[in-house]
Amino acid sequence: MTLGKAWFTPQEAASMFGVEVSLILKWVDEGLVRSESTDGRVTHINIDDLKLEVEAFVKKGG
Repeated sequence: MTLGKAWFTPQEAASMFGVEVSLILKWVDEGLVRSESTDGRVTHINIDDLKLEVEAFVKKGG
């Protein structure tokens, strides 16, 4: 559980974790990462969900 900020833009999150925005958006589409959208555009993603997906991605060998 994150004690600080839990929602970041996809661009911020991609920079933090070193993954492509397109991969993050794919996980959002698959329902693996929660998101907030405005006008059909993903504006924020949940960093806790993303952390879990990045960890699984790395374990699989990317």
